[in-house]
Order: sequence, then C-alpha cells, then structure tokens
Amino acid sequence: MKLLEKQVAEKLLKIKAIKLQPHNPFTWAAGWKSPIYCDNRKTLSYPQTRTYIMLQIARVIQENYPDTEVIAGVATGAIAQGVLVAQLLGLPFIYVRPTPKDHGLENLIEGDLKPRQKVVVIEDLISTGGSSLKAVDAIRKDGGQVLGMVAIFSYDFPLAMEKFKSAKVKLTTLCNYQSVLNEALATNYISQDDMETLKEWRLDPASWKKE
Repeated sequence: MKLLEKQVAEKLLKIKAIKLQPHNPFTWAAGWKSPIYCDNRKTLSYPQTRTYIMLQIARVIQENYPDTEVIAGVATGAIAQGVLVAQLLGLPFIYVRPTPKDHGLENLIEGDLKPRQKVVVIEDLISTGGSSLKAVDAIRKDGGQVLGMVAIFSYDFPLAMEKFKSAKVKLTTLCNYQSVLNEALATNYISQDDMETLKEWRLDPASWKKE
C-alpha cells in the first residue's frame, strides 16, 4: 500500500491535481486558509493517470469487497471515476446528489438501487467527511447495504476519521496527506520548513493562519 500511495501522490502532484502553496495559501469554500488544494477531477484530462486510478480503485474493490453488486459515485467529483470503475467491473452504477432534485421525481439517488444490494461508494477526496457520509446515509435509507468507501485522496483529518468510525464505514484511500507531503519533499517541491508548516496546518485547519 505504501508503494501505491507514493505512486498516486507522484501522479497527482505531476498534473497539479494537488497543489501545495504554504507561502500563498488558498481559501476553501468553508473559509479556511489552506496551504494545499486538491482537485482530482483534473485526473480525467490525463488518460494515463485516469486509467491508472481506475485500475487501482477496481483492484481495491475486487480484493476487499468481492461481493459488490453496485458502484456508487458521490456527486459531482466522483461520478466520472465511478462510471469508469463500474464499467470495468461490469457492475451497475448509481450516483448520490448532495440535495434532492427540486423538480420531477426529486431524486437524491440517480439510477436503480434495489433493496439490500451491496454497494461500494467511490469518492474523489475526503476532507471533513460530511458530504461523503451523507451519501452513505442516503444509500442506507434507500435500502442499500454499504460495504465500504474507496477514495483517491484523504486529508486524514482526525475529525473525519472519527466520523467514519462512528458511522461504521470502512474507508480505503489510494493516497493521503502524509504520502503527498513525503513525495513533495523527496522531489524538492517543498522544503523541510514547508513540511513543518503543512503538518501544523493539518492539526487545526479551521484556525490555521500563515505567519
């Protein structure tokens, strides 16, 4: 798994799906100042990276969840990757909206999910875990059995990990915050001082301010 984390981190940094700017922080939608920004939708524009990630997610599912009957993507970031994985595995695909449609059938889940079907949820990234677990809750309320979740990247915030534990959802990620930092340091993307700043941010991202 460590080799996989390194390889995925390398690929995400190379195409700038993940950017590190400890001296010029980004502002997240939540208002947090952050020295890192992740947009894994960029992987879709790079066929080799896109295929590699699809194959790795599919392998994780086959090894850990051989009884999977349905692949679910969390809208919107994981829809495309979820479709690719479902196609490769020859499985049905559904996706979960953040809120129900405001017209028509007012669906929260798009696609056909039958009662008691075994589902693996695909995510592009895990931050606080709120939207990801909301999707899990929607599937469970609709009668599906969630076997676990597979994500491309996780910030590994302690709060998020606690949420997954409380919700009894097994989470597997292809790479994580520490593996990205390790790869960035090894390739001189960041300095050791930057590494300390980035580690400090992760401990309390909501309150972090660049000095």
